[in-house]
Amino acid sequence: MDNEHVKGAADKVKGAVKDTAGKITGDKELQAEGKFDKAKGAAHNVAGDVKDAARSGARAVEDAAKK
Repeated sequence: MDNEHVKGAADKVKGAVKDTAGKITGDKELQAEGKFDKAKGAAHNVAGDVKDAARSGARAVEDAAKK
């Protein structure tokens, strides 16, 4: 798991806590922050997936060049 995936997981958890706390307390601002943090976490996960795909592609090119 790379750094982007770790950040994504952390932001998703933080967002879920804020979202739930906002719902319980009726704090719409906290709830909105939670939704934003969850979206930010998803974006980090996408960035991590792109990096993983790029690494895999680079490895495939290297392997093909060795043959």
